[in-house]
Amino acid sequence: MADFLDTLIIDAFETVRSGYYNVETENTLARLSLKEAIARCRYAPIIAEIKPASPSIGRLRHISSPVEVAKAMEAGGATGISVLTEPKHFDGSLPMLAHVKKHVSLPVIMKDIIVDPIQIEAAAGIGADAILLIYRVFEKTSLEHSLEDFIQLAHSCGLEVLLETHTREEFAAAVRTEADLVGINNRNLRTLKVNLNTTRAILSSQDCCGKVVVSESGIRTAEDIRLLRSYGAEAFLVGSAIMAAENIEEKVKELVAAYEKG
Repeated sequence: MADFLDTLIIDAFETVRSGYYNVETENTLARLSLKEAIARCRYAPIIAEIKPASPSIGRLRHISSPVEVAKAMEAGGATGISVLTEPKHFDGSLPMLAHVKKHVSLPVIMKDIIVDPIQIEAAAGIGADAILLIYRVFEKTSLEHSLEDFIQLAHSCGLEVLLETHTREEFAAAVRTEADLVGINNRNLRTLKVNLNTTRAILSSQDCCGKVVVSESGIRTAEDIRLLRSYGAEAFLVGSAIMAAENIEEKVKELVAAYEKG
């Protein structure tokens, strides 16, 4: 079976070469800390994701106003907002993130397949507060710069880093990096299959080393949130379930109310 992450990486390099990330916008908005927002949250910390399309599902939602969607997420109690900026498989865009950042008071994370420093510079330029890096990209690809180089560049640009993993080995390595948060993707990017037990399997045998752990993908209900919390996850990135909801604000409220932090 072909590895879908290979496709994402190949297309990411093509998008970089196309000039898509050559943005001139210079962000003047204050940076917000996603890590601190999660620590302060009294309820379930939900990172709500604006994701117009998904490779595994297709079109999720026609978004005529990303700002309205983001405001609904904020009103629902989201702790942060993730915005897809990858254009080929997720129908994301850089301007979408820039518009969202200007109209919400939440930390905004740029979610993309990052393979080149120019993407990190673009994230800073359009106002992102954090970026997502995928650990396996650096294992599969001979990049000019190392994972630690990318993390250091992000920090020098004022950005936090959510470092995504999928296996015990990746997680064990990730918590030893300077990443601000470590994600566990319940979706296997090779097959696109989802299993929430991925979070359980990793956290049952690995030391978090003080890192904030974010469970990602396949989260649909408040019960899923409670289950993942029992495994040790501290925050939850939810995209498809929110995008598919008839009422975004109410769906976020439902997830946020899954528990109250003591």
